[in-house]
Amino acid sequence: MSTDYSTARLARQAEAPSLATALQDARRRTLDLLDAYVAALGPALTVPYSPQLNPPLWEAGHVAWFHDYWIARSGQRRLGLACDPDHARPAGRLASADGLYNSSKVPHRERWRLALPDLAETRAYLDAGLAETLAWLAQEPKETEAPGALYFYRLALFHEDMHAEAGTYMAQALGIPLPAHLRPWQRPLPEARDLALPATTWRLGHDGAGFAFDNELPAHAAPVAAFAIDSVAVTWRRFLPAVAAGAASLPRYLRQQDDGWQAWRFGVWAPLDLDTAAVHLTWDEAQAWCAWAGRRLPTEAEWEYAALTAPDFQWGDAWEWTASRFAPFPGFTAHPYRDYSRFGFEEHRYVLKGASRATDPRMAHPRYRNYFTVERNDIHGGFRSCAG
Repeated sequence: MSTDYSTARLARQAEAPSLATALQDARRRTLDLLDAYVAALGPALTVPYSPQLNPPLWEAGHVAWFHDYWIARSGQRRLGLACDPDHARPAGRLASADGLYNSSKVPHRERWRLALPDLAETRAYLDAGLAETLAWLAQEPKETEAPGALYFYRLALFHEDMHAEAGTYMAQALGIPLPAHLRPWQRPLPEARDLALPATTWRLGHDGAGFAFDNELPAHAAPVAAFAIDSVAVTWRRFLPAVAAGAASLPRYLRQQDDGWQAWRFGVWAPLDLDTAAVHLTWDEAQAWCAWAGRRLPTEAEWEYAALTAPDFQWGDAWEWTASRFAPFPGFTAHPYRDYSRFGFEEHRYVLKGASRATDPRMAHPRYRNYFTVERNDIHGGFRSCAG
């Protein structure tokens, strides 16, 4: 395995001191993104409706509410998976917060019609909420002393990291400039080669210590036949000939000029590095390229098996579409945040594996299951292929 995921592994087992540091780091990224949005849009943060985006002001308030709901207002924060998600909670510092920010109950379109707190109130809600989270965290015992006591702090951390990544691809969709430390520029990749792996029975899913998302569980045996898989994600140099041949559509954020290909990145057209991973591709575009090239998408089990056993398997340049529908593993049980996976199971979604250049290293774990509907091209989604 060539991609180091030790940061993610440690984050899933983090005790209180390192969790406190990580939570503050995640919040800095949230606030830096918020500053970039305000600089581009003004304090009202008004954007046109999109089924792929959330209103920026709602997004920030939702992050604050998540801390408040699952930690500060929860009387069962130390119970971990034994927490009753519906237990009675006291009112928070924003009396209307549950009706504004509970994503399980506030439909997507309704979020655009809400009378949200203004920017100053939202910032105050974020600041006070993090301070309260850190105060509670400082009182928590070690996990060895109270199993589950740190579960919701880790969940809040990863939830905020996910929303920061969503804020990054929302900036891309809206053409909002981002400062260099927030901009996920791609890196050139070496030429792909096929890695041959023998047949095996793979243990698919989270199988170890520390935090796991509910859809990663339970780990189970998954037979895998012998196969060969790309050592790196498909690059633009490999993908674009299929566009030229009419086999694949022109991807979002790309154009061809007299002097070559250009990519739209955070409000600016720039020359495209053909040796970077092809991103902002739909599942159908990945499938079209595979059909043109005489190859196929890997299954989730094949991808995970290769990532964790093949020394030259390089990942982390794009979320990689697989051929596997997002579905519960046999014996699945929802965790207290019941809707984390439910909506994905109910819709026509496919699993994406790996991580993108916009993903915080804390989230870049080979067991993680990302999932989106097939038409999504706003995410930093790409793919790799298997022979035959």
